[in-house]
Amino acid sequence: MRGCLRLRLTAGERWLRCLLAALLLVGALVAHPAAAPAITAPELRSQRSMQELQPDMHGRNLQQQEFLKADLQHFDFSDADLRGAVFNSSNLQEADLHGADLGDVVAYATRFDGANLEGAVLRNAMLMQSRFRGAQVEGADFSDAVIDLPEQKALCARATGVNPRTGVATRDSLGCR
Repeated sequence: MRGCLRLRLTAGERWLRCLLAALLLVGALVAHPAAAPAITAPELRSQRSMQELQPDMHGRNLQQQEFLKADLQHFDFSDADLRGAVFNSSNLQEADLHGADLGDVVAYATRFDGANLEGAVLRNAMLMQSRFRGAQVEGADFSDAVIDLPEQKALCARATGVNPRTGVATRDSLGCR
């Protein structure tokens, strides 16, 4: 569109020429859906990561992996090293994350409903708009994690235990009163 403004045309002619160019582009995308905008790099990396995933990822090193909009329901990530991983808009419902290291994880709008987080370390995790309904959190360490206030209060209602690796009480790590 910038090239349209360099021509020596009247303002009305420039506007019409740019409009025609935009309509041609839209027409080409409608006629050839394969020519639609390319997949973004994070989405592409996430798809590659998903190809390598199996429902049993127990004890694996998955540091800094990206799982965007991933369906990981019922996956076994127990004792896995997931430090720095990204789970944005992912489904981890009923996933087994007990003993997993989720330090520095970014999990925006991710569902942990019914997940097993017993003994997991979620230090410095960014968990905004994520849900933990029915998640097992005994011994989980949420120190310095960012969690929406309603979720934090709901987690405090059932928080018990002490993390076996860090020695931090779950209630203390959540800032429960």
